[in-house]
Amino acid sequence: MSFTLNIGDISPSFKLPATDGNTYNLSDFKEAFLAISFTCNHCPYVIGSDEETRKTVLKFESLGVRFVAINSNSKNTYVEDDFEHMKKRMEEYKFPWIYLYDESQEIAKAYGALRTPHYFVFDQYRKLVYTGRGVDQPRDTSKMTVNDLDRTLSELTQGMQISIPVTNPIGCNVKWDGKDKHWMPVDACDLV
Repeated sequence: MSFTLNIGDISPSFKLPATDGNTYNLSDFKEAFLAISFTCNHCPYVIGSDEETRKTVLKFESLGVRFVAINSNSKNTYVEDDFEHMKKRMEEYKFPWIYLYDESQEIAKAYGALRTPHYFVFDQYRKLVYTGRGVDQPRDTSKMTVNDLDRTLSELTQGMQISIPVTNPIGCNVKWDGKDKHWMPVDACDLV
């Protein structure tokens, strides 16, 4: 079994606290499609692409796509990735997604999150149809030539087959608790 979910795998369940004061289960998201991103507060690849992600969320939410962000980074590696900083970031930027905190990192392990950001898109049966990057230049979207997330969601919401279901996520590695900030699990590897 690979570290990261494979195309066709079912979305692992979760129960996580959100910055809005609620706790969410996977089953709380009833929309037709679900896009989950593993993200954080400090990563320049996340910060550089957040506004492009906002555009994508606003474009597809009326087409039945729900966006959920999960921060699994260890607060012991970067204090700015703790829950209080998550709440401040959502208050400041008013992002149009639910922002969940995976303090135990169990959900990151269940999905096989590699980097921040790392996207997982699920169909109406919660089967994985896409995993990888959002865009090809997340640190500076003014240089972007490919928006994989937008393409995937366009195809999904039109009932088409996903033309490129797997890409390598581009960003900082997930910060695993008790490990060097550049450490990755032994079985974590490029997806393509």
